[in-house]
Amino acid sequence: MGGRCEEPEIYDDGAVLFYPQSGECISGRAGIQAARMAQPNRKRFSVRRMLGRGGLWISELVLRYDGRPVHAVSIMEFDGDKVVRETQYLADPFEPSPSRAQWTDRIASPPRL
Repeated sequence: MGGRCEEPEIYDDGAVLFYPQSGECISGRAGIQAARMAQPNRKRFSVRRMLGRGGLWISELVLRYDGRPVHAVSIMEFDGDKVVRETQYLADPFEPSPSRAQWTDRIASPPRL
């Protein structure tokens, strides 16, 4: 592969992808790839943090759809070197609540892509 891994190659042929917030389940590597390619938005992402061991990896991401940030958590389950199950939780940014202001500090924004 020459040091480069195309996204669809990490998925097992029988992988499933879940989006709990919308109630969607996409089955199979080909289905996952087709669904992602069909999205009309210009997409970019940055990984903020990744943790895992063995067959379970969790990533915190900032996805940008046409420049609009969406925060995401991806839970990937592997069998060997292939993803067999992924669950993604997506959240739009929101303004902090004034009710918490006395206990909070603002964190730095994720890098812009």
